[in-house]
Amino acid sequence: MRGRVPVAAGLAAVVLLTPLAGAQADPKPTLAQAKAKLNRLNAQADKLVDRYNAAGEKWKSAKKKYLALNDDYKKQNARVEALRSGLVTMAVSSYQVGGIGTWGVFYNPDPDTMLSGLATYNHISAERIGRLQQYEGAIQGLKDRRDETKAVYAEAAKVRSELADEKKKVDKLVNEQMKLLRSLGTYNPGNPNSAGVAYKGSASGNALSALQFAYKQVGKPYRYGGSGPDSWDCSGLVQASWAAGGVGLPRTSYEQWAWGASRRVSLDALQPGDLLFHAGFGHVGLYAGDGKVVHAPQTGDVVKIVTLAEYHAIGAVRP
Repeated sequence: MRGRVPVAAGLAAVVLLTPLAGAQADPKPTLAQAKAKLNRLNAQADKLVDRYNAAGEKWKSAKKKYLALNDDYKKQNARVEALRSGLVTMAVSSYQVGGIGTWGVFYNPDPDTMLSGLATYNHISAERIGRLQQYEGAIQGLKDRRDETKAVYAEAAKVRSELADEKKKVDKLVNEQMKLLRSLGTYNPGNPNSAGVAYKGSASGNALSALQFAYKQVGKPYRYGGSGPDSWDCSGLVQASWAAGGVGLPRTSYEQWAWGASRRVSLDALQPGDLLFHAGFGHVGLYAGDGKVVHAPQTGDVVKIVTLAEYHAIGAVRP
């Protein structure tokens, strides 16, 4: 028995000194692996953020329409109520002084009940009652339009809220990648106040104005949903750049591709200012001429100028 003690002690020491396989730290990802994972996440996020931006535009448009109709409804309703009040005042006054005979017959402490009775008596203020009926018909139609628009607004807000929840999930994943990139020393926070660089390419006309604007954004950080002036996403940058060139574009890259259905050009015939799209059409940039592209690439990066070969374009649109 005494001979077994050293053996047991030795085994215990071996167990204590030998690290468990499950307790070993995972090997640190390489820079290439980190970038590859970030690219995969960004490819997924491009689609989600584009949908989020589209829902945001739908929500803003529906809200604007609803508020305009609701304001009109209130004005029309005020006119109807003024007429209603005038009729009630006249009826009450006539009842109190006992004048105009049949006014008193229709008096009722409930205004709506009384007005309903008055409306059936065509000898009393037929013109006024006719105006009331006209206004009430108009206000009912307006109310129907307002309620319809309110439903559209509510649905758009619901979609926006749902997509915002999804965006938070993607942001969480991307934030993890940003931490990894920071640890590897490759995260670029950018400069929200960057003055950019001067465009010296061959563009002219509206395209020149668009590219001059885009180049002034170089160095500013990429941010999902960013529409300037201190950060941008891809379609936000393109939309604002061409707005500076006098052309209105939709907000998202998918919408921009659809908008340009009749304006598509071959990649062999590119001109400065053309919109360039990635596979899936979830990313867009601007061709700058001389084989260069300016775009807002992805989280952890900044608005930058890259070569056409680096960009991997699959389609182009000329505004």
